[in-house]
Amino acid sequence: MDTATPTGAPTESAVRAGLELRSLFSRLRRRMREVARDSDLTPSQTAALTRLHKEGPAGASALAAAEGVRPQSMATVVAALEQKGLVRREQSPDDGRSRLVTLTDAGRARAEGDVEARREWLAHAMQERLDETERATVREAIALLERLVTP
Repeated sequence: MDTATPTGAPTESAVRAGLELRSLFSRLRRRMREVARDSDLTPSQTAALTRLHKEGPAGASALAAAEGVRPQSMATVVAALEQKGLVRREQSPDDGRSRLVTLTDAGRARAEGDVEARREWLAHAMQERLDETERATVREAIALLERLVTP
């Protein structure tokens, strides 16, 4: 096990492992998006729909901030989702001057279908490409990765 350098900087193996992990997660995330993506939604629309499903109703400005886009861009995304019948805008119960974007039943069904498609793809990939011992190793690695994100 290599330890931190005398200056406290990460070791070469820690840097390399971090880069490899980030690259792998990026590819996995991209693949998961491809699995659930229907051609009638843009990546931005899919991201907004997914965020609303995970986090619940939100203002368009909050959605824009969470997705790292300009409010004007998010307004376009929300308008497109609204036109497709996947979201609606409602008055905020806390502030009558602001509006919240919420999923419609169709939007919820679409987001849940996307979640199920991703879950199914990953389960099948794990079943087909890894044996039981390898799947156990993946579960052990997940436990280690949890330590990276747990304070």
